[in-house]
Parts: sequence; C-alpha cells; structure tokens
Amino acid sequence: MANNGRRSVKLKKGPTVGTGGHGRKALEGKGPTPKAEDRPYHKAHKNKQLAERSEAKRGTGARNPGARSGPKGRATEEVVTGRNSVVEALRAGIPAKALHVAIRIEMDDRVKESLKLAAERGIPLLETGKPELDRMTDDAIHQGLVLQIPPYEYQDAYELAEYTLDAWKKGHVANAPLFVALDGITDPRNLGAIIRSVSAFSGHGVVVPERRSVGVTASAWKTSAGAAVRVPVARAANLNNTLKAFKNMGIYVLGLDGDGDVSLPNLALATEPVCLVVGSEGKGLSRLVRENCDQIVSIPIDSAMESLNASMAVGISLYEISCQRAAK
Repeated sequence: MANNGRRSVKLKKGPTVGTGGHGRKALEGKGPTPKAEDRPYHKAHKNKQLAERSEAKRGTGARNPGARSGPKGRATEEVVTGRNSVVEALRAGIPAKALHVAIRIEMDDRVKESLKLAAERGIPLLETGKPELDRMTDDAIHQGLVLQIPPYEYQDAYELAEYTLDAWKKGHVANAPLFVALDGITDPRNLGAIIRSVSAFSGHGVVVPERRSVGVTASAWKTSAGAAVRVPVARAANLNNTLKAFKNMGIYVLGLDGDGDVSLPNLALATEPVCLVVGSEGKGLSRLVRENCDQIVSIPIDSAMESLNASMAVGISLYEISCQRAAK
C-alpha cells in the first residue's frame, strides 16, 4: 500500500518529559479533616442542629454564663428531671425558666398536672426532641419532662450586712440583725432546711462560701418550701474574711459546736446582732473559723447522741434566740 510519500512514525509507550503541571491538583489533597459536627452525615452534626434549633426556640443563641460545666466541657444548666420531681418542683413554686416536654410524650396524671401548673405560672412550654433532652440531662432518666431552673442571684455578704444594720439602727427592722453562715455544708437539703428555719425565726440572711460549699440548687429550693424567695442568700469569697468584717461592723460571730464554752440557754448575746456559724456534721467547724468566733455555743443533748444534723442544730438555736429576744 502506498504511503503517498509520508513516513510512518512508530509511537513508544513510556514516561514523557514533564507533565506541565497537569497532575498538581491531584497531589494537593482535600485539606484537613472537618470536625465531626461539621460533617452532614455524622451524628454530632445532627445533635448540633437540634441544639441550635432549641436555642432558637428559647430566643437566645448563647449559653447562660452562670451555667455549670458538664462532661466533656459541655455547659449544662440546673435542671429538674423525671415526672415526679418536676411536678413536685412546680407544686413547691420553684422558679423555672422553661418546661421541656418530649415530642409525642405519653400522657399521665403527672404530665397533665405539670403542664397545667406551668401554664398557670406562665412558664414557657417547649416541645423538645429526645436527643436534646438527653443532652440537657447528660443522659439521666428524664421520662420526657425537664424543668429548666435559672441560676440563683446571690447577694453580696458585706452589702447585705451593712444594709440590715443600717435598717435596724433607723428602726426600719424590729429585730437585731440575725444571720447564719455555713462552714463546709455540702448537702443542698441542709441548706434548704436552714433557709426555712431562718425564715421562720425572723432571720435576715444566709451566708455561704464560694468554694467547697453548697449553693442554691433546685433541691435546696424544694426543701426550703418557698422560703428561699423571702430569705436572701449571700456568697462570701472568703468566709473567714467575711466573719472578720462582720465583727468590725458590730455583729457577734457565734460558732455552734458540741464542746462549746457557752450553753445555748445561757447565751447572753442573743439580743445583739448575731451571725451564727454552723459546720458540717461530723467535722464541725474548721480551725480558722473557730478562731474567728467570739463564742463557741453548744446545745445540751443526751450523751448517747454524738451530734445533731446541721439544719436541726440551726433550728434549735434560732428558736432559743427568738425566745430570748421576745422576752426582752
């Protein structure tokens, strides 16, 4: 066959010299691996979307700055979980930010009463998915009901003492200032019971340290039976410094302890401005707090009983102080 004068060229297979940059994009890769919450197919992405929708329902996209830190650094708010606990908290009048109800929840008498009480008090009702309820409660058993509690607004201990003293001196307050300070109390039920006793015997406030001490939680609110609304709770950055400041203001600091040097019925300072300090059951008052007390007061009890519960000891002491003040 004629080739019309053209030479045939035989092509060889093999690498060519240079690529001219044609393969550069293939070598660049796709960049760093995105976070789990940014991958549409990942479970964390769905949980993030649920959380964002829930925040949008509540009208804010930011976490409460007073919220506590939960597992893995997640911020969680104070919540009451479970049908019995939620309905009892609503009955007790605990302040609530919102009532979260599971989608398609199985109705019973507790759920119906919870919805009724929340509606009567004007508490927002939010229909929330189970994944979001699990996240809010750190996977605790919630039975489809979660009551969100706002952070308690503590007063300043110095300001509370100064205000009460000034009001007493001007005759705006009938009784001399009466405070109760907690040293190492960690049970919120004890705090709630103490708040209740302070309210019953005309006390003016409760002082709790910022560290290693109980705060006003949902459990404390519930135990106080509504008294936490009437009795201010103040926080002290350092309890010993606060007690020293109280003494400089003219408030007598009295520590409760079983081996006190003054028996409660013989307490001569009952009618003066007083701050009663109670320690934890078993450990009692810490050494520095004891040193800052003007007197250590003991409650006469049967020798077979080693000690009294902290809230019970406070209740007995406040009753005796109120009796002596009434007699005067």
